[in-house]
Amino acid sequence: MKTQSENFLSANETEIEDLGNGLKRQMLGYNLELMAVKIWFDKGAEGYTHKHRHSQVSYVVEGEFHFTIDGVMKVMKPGDSCMIPPYAEHGAVCPTGGILIDTFSPAREDFIKD
Repeated sequence: MKTQSENFLSANETEIEDLGNGLKRQMLGYNLELMAVKIWFDKGAEGYTHKHRHSQVSYVVEGEFHFTIDGVMKVMKPGDSCMIPPYAEHGAVCPTGGILIDTFSPAREDFIKD
């Protein structure tokens, strides 16, 4: 497993991975302690409810998101953010289409390609 991204990443040269179901992901940078990822949601796309050991902060760049964290749902709009503690069940639906910046600590090893 690669342990760190390049120091400088160009948006038009960094792979955008199609995750299916209206979601796409682009790595913005990482090492083993920290990771930032850009996620595109098509209109109506859903980030399924899940949990993981990582702390996560999500920042809404564009669109409207209905975030649920441990059973509490909030509508989030551009400029809003949320903190997701380790092992908290969470997910999001994007009725408008939009973009999130997700940060994780430590890095999500399952996102890293060799």
